Amino acid sequence: MLQGGARQSAVARELNVHRSVIHRLWNHYQRDQNSSRRRGSGRRRITTTADDSYLLQCARHRRTLTARQLASQLSVAAGRPISRQTVSRRLHEGGLFARRPVVVWRVNPRHIRRLLDHQTRIP
Repeated sequence: MLQGGARQSAVARELNVHRSVIHRLWNHYQRDQNSSRRRGSGRRRITTTADDSYLLQCARHRRTLTARQLASQLSVAAGRPISRQTVSRRLHEGGLFARRPVVVWRVNPRHIRRLLDHQTRIP
């Protein structure tokens, strides 16, 4: 649009962004003949978005698998080593957290009778 002669303010209005964004991108394009973004800082992720969705799907499908088992399964599928901690982080990002089942005593009819008998004896 800018190469066609449109003003920066008109382009900004058309794209619903601030005029300074258009100005900065246009200057960057004129200087480098490239408008792509620079890569951000920090370590690159070992898993792709496809790996992450596969992992979440496996975790939801087989809920009894541990993070270590999921890591080995994903490592085989992806063809590269993926740690248990990475799997745990990706599951947390996807909203899945580790849960420990509560130990509950089984109550049979005899227990209920004894409990009711004990309650009726208390004055």
